[in-house]
Amino acid sequence: MSEVDENPLTSLQDDVLDELGDDRIGDIAGLLGTDEAGARQMVGTTVAALSGEAEAVATPHDAPLTGVATLGGFATGGLMAGLLAEEARPVADAVARKTGLPPGAVSRVVEMVIPVVLAVLTKRAARK
Repeated sequence: MSEVDENPLTSLQDDVLDELGDDRIGDIAGLLGTDEAGARQMVGTTVAALSGEAEAVATPHDAPLTGVATLGGFATGGLMAGLLAEEARPVADAVARKTGLPPGAVSRVVEMVIPVVLAVLTKRAARK
């Protein structure tokens, strides 16, 4: 399958899952009291919920992706990190409602996934 044919959201979810790796997926499964398949589904749901905000910031008006996630410096929070952090609570609430999982655990998972989404988007920006 060519890159053009790929669903960008699926690709983003796959990249985030790859970046998390099996160990952190196992940690998420333990936190949620589910198996690894359930943890992967939860991460996918979280990425889908975050992606509207993430993709809107990462691709403003077809502008090239250059330093989007690190605008202002990642250590200082950066534009992207700040925007996603603001969305963490509403995303966690929405994911908890959708999955039926405990809101506290979902919130912790969302907080774990946000930096990984930023890392994936930063890597994508560096390749462009």
